[in-house]
This record gives sequence, structure tokens and C-alpha cells, in this order.
Amino acid sequence: MTAPETEVTATEPDTEALRERALASLTTARARTTLLTSCVEDPDLTAQHSPLMSPLVWDLAHIGNQEELWLLRAVGGRDAIRPEIDGLYDAFEHPRAERPSLPLLPPAEARGYAAEVRGRALDLLGAADFHGSRLTEAGFAFGMIAQHEQQHDETMLITHQLRKGPQALTAPDPEPAPLFTGPTEVLVPGGPFTMGTSDEPWALDNERPAHPVDVAPYWIDTTPVTNAAYQAFIEDGGYDTERWWTPEGWAHIRQHSLRAPLFWRRDGKQWLRRRFGVTEVVPPDEPVLHVCWYEADAYARWAGRRLPTEAEWEKAARYDPATGRSTRYPWGDADPAPEHANLGQRHLRPAPAGSYPAGESPLGVRQLIGDVWEWTASDFLPYPGFQAFPYKEYSEVFFGSDHKVLRGGSFAVDPVACRGTFRNWDYPIRRQIFSGFRTARSEAV
Repeated sequence: MTAPETEVTATEPDTEALRERALASLTTARARTTLLTSCVEDPDLTAQHSPLMSPLVWDLAHIGNQEELWLLRAVGGRDAIRPEIDGLYDAFEHPRAERPSLPLLPPAEARGYAAEVRGRALDLLGAADFHGSRLTEAGFAFGMIAQHEQQHDETMLITHQLRKGPQALTAPDPEPAPLFTGPTEVLVPGGPFTMGTSDEPWALDNERPAHPVDVAPYWIDTTPVTNAAYQAFIEDGGYDTERWWTPEGWAHIRQHSLRAPLFWRRDGKQWLRRRFGVTEVVPPDEPVLHVCWYEADAYARWAGRRLPTEAEWEKAARYDPATGRSTRYPWGDADPAPEHANLGQRHLRPAPAGSYPAGESPLGVRQLIGDVWEWTASDFLPYPGFQAFPYKEYSEVFFGSDHKVLRGGSFAVDPVACRGTFRNWDYPIRRQIFSGFRTARSEAV
């Protein structure tokens, strides 16, 4: 008698694939966290390098605390490891400027705590079946935590850029690319497309739900605005001409004496910039970096154009006119690969404008994913049918006109935290973030 065959359900391969994806995402994030917190000595970890940012050691323990709260306690039902520190690492309880005065875990203790949490979380992952609740379905909680850690890895990279002192981080430059000689703008056809997502398993609440949006035809830059183009704005008196600026923007640049992107300084007839502890000539063909929304908006007005709306940006990135579908990424539905986009901190600078032809959209728009976050004209608002999940403090408390939407990710963003639907937001004055932009114009009637 032969043994009866073991029935294999349809969910088993998916479960193992989800487990492998979650493990890889968590492991990649932790490797980056370790690098960012081990490349400097302890005094640099505990120092506050800017009032805009937390000490690096706060980010490290906060990463572990969030992982404990959501994976060990919420998903696993485990007892708290260090309940007394929850308040210290609650981002809403203590503004960044006051975090250095808190009794934070010292570096060695923070590392040990994060490692202990991770060990228990991996045990939990090994036994997870990814069913039973919305939090565990398709491994959402594990994906959320991997994205959270990578978002803090980007935050810590910003802190490294703000840090004074010698270079602590190195990475190879992007592959040299031939000078882009294609069209400067692309026409995006008018009509409806599907914005947002209802079926991306690890999409966050503000990306949901999928919904139809109708946009009029418009032109959008093929590549992000470059340093050379932005220098032309500066040399033409852009920072001295009030008509290019909103009233709030003009007041802001006057009050803070802004004359160029953050980290730039003029040296004779050339512009220099400081990048992760190294001073270099501003490369003319790279996308401009470290500009606030007011600067992006003023440049667009000077150029006789405007910033794209969030819907326009997403249609340019996801709409395939041949099929009418909205894809996950500009190049299709496949996960990002190195030939598609500059992501994951594998380079510590944007690639030259026009790079990554394999990552262009069906309409021919390039570098919509990676390199620089792109400011849009839109306020950060909920989509129709929005539901806060798993907590309103992730998105809901930020909705309104105070924050502008950025899209596309930057070289500092890991693929797990970057999609064609992913939404970032910040105050229009922010410049320490890895932000750039591209411009658009309405189709002439």
C-alpha cells in the first residue's frame, strides 16, 4: 500500500513566499541600520546634530520599540520587554528638539534591546501563518515594520548629512550615463486612470483605496530639474524677484536669507556643496537636491511652468496607455532592480538626469522612482474612502494644508518603502530631506 499523498493547499507556497519576503526585508533593513549606527563613535550617536533631527541613538531604540509594540505585542501577544521606555520612544510624545534631554538608552544598551526584539520577532515570523486578522494578513505587520525601519534609515542618513566632521559613509557613485538628449517633456493624455491601490499587500493606509481620477492632458518634464537648470534660476535673480514666490515663500526666504539649495555655497564663479562630509563642485547634470517646496514652486513659475499635482505625477508614473492599466511601477509590475532606479542607499547621490532607461514609464518619463523625492503641488489629503489603519497617527493626523506631498522616493529609500502609489509628505519649508522636483504645464487648448 502506498502512503496517501499529502494535500498541498493553495496557500502554502504563498505563505512561504511571504515569510521569505518578510525575512529578507527585515534583514536588509537591519543591515542598513547597523551600518548607519556603527560608522561613527558613540559621542556622534548620542549628539543631536540638528534640532530638526533626533540623536541617532534615539532612532535605533525607537526602531526596536516599534518592532516590539507591533510584532511581539500586537501580533504575538507577548509580554512587554521594556514597558518603561515606551514613552521615551513615542514620536508624538516628545518633539525631536527635546529628545536629547530624555534618559535615552545608551548606545550599547540600545543595540542590545533592538537585537533582543529582533531575535524574538524572527521566531514569531518563523511560526506565522499570515491569516486571522487584517494586521497579519499577507504579512502586513512585518512589511509595515520593515518599511518603518527603512524610513528611519533614511532619516538617519539625513542626520549623517547634517552632521559636521569628516566623512563617515562611503558608497560607489552611480554608473556613468551618456548625456540625455531626449525630449525635455512628455505629453500625458487626458482622461481617467486608477490612482492608489486596494490590492498591494504592504501598501500603507494613505495609499488606499484605489479610485478613478480624471485629469486633463498635460506636459511633464522627462527628467527631474537639474542643478544646472536651477543655477540658471539663481543667476537670473530668482531669489531676489518677489513675483516668482508665493507670499509665504517670499517671507520665508527673506526671513532665513535663503540664496541657494541647502548645503550649497558659492566659491568665486562656481558653486560647491557639502555631501556627507565632503565638499565638491555641484555636478550640473544631477537632479537638484535639498530644495524646499517654496523653492521648487518659485523655479516652476520662473520657468513658465508649475509643479505637477499628485494625480498628474502618479498618472505619469503608472498609467500604461496601451492597456489602460495602472502598473505598480513605471516599468511595470516587477519589483525594483538596480537597472530600474537609484534606491536603497547603494549610491549616496542622485544619478545624472536621464539615467535608468529601463525604468522609464510607457510614456517615456524617466527617474520617477528613486534619486530624489519630488515635490508636487498637492496638499496631503485622504483619498475617497480612506480608513486609518492600524493607527491614525501614521497618516490621518497629518492631513490638511500644512503638508505638501512628495512622490517617487530618493536614493536614500529602500524598495520596500517605495512604490508608484507611495506617498510622502512634509512641511513646505523642509530642505534637509532628499527633495527635488520636476515641472509640468497644462496642454494648450
